[in-house]
Amino acid sequence: MVEIISKRDGPRREDAQVKRLIEQNRSTIVRLADQISGGGYSASRKPRQQPKAEGLIIHVGGSAAPVTEAKPSIHVTMNGRVISKDQNTGRQLHHLGDIRNRGGDQVFVLATKQNGFFSPVDEIVAEALADMDGSRLAATYTEEQLAADIGAKLGID
Repeated sequence: MVEIISKRDGPRREDAQVKRLIEQNRSTIVRLADQISGGGYSASRKPRQQPKAEGLIIHVGGSAAPVTEAKPSIHVTMNGRVISKDQNTGRQLHHLGDIRNRGGDQVFVLATKQNGFFSPVDEIVAEALADMDGSRLAATYTEEQLAADIGAKLGID
């Protein structure tokens, strides 16, 4: 024997009962939802008023803000990167190298292809700082002195 089950028109009897139960208890459900959400449920269901423009809105397309000339300085970051940054904006201009631990000593490593850097400094900077590559930092030669020496070699105050 074969039973043929066909889809009936309209909702199932169980669905209709649940829908009716929810509609009968809507006020209790909303009250509980507001109690749990701190009133957020009813607030989210209220229609929001869209902002409306008053009068004419005129956009004047002007030129970009004037660009001030960069005022570079040499800085050693907390994580050992030696960079030149713009004193006006605080943005990094160039990554010059890193201070790395080699054999227990802190050594300045110039950012060149030979030292394994993906983005090396340009040739002019590399030539100017070639003798600084491998400089050891100690109690007598600090990071501030290294930054001052690099600045002097590059002509940066």
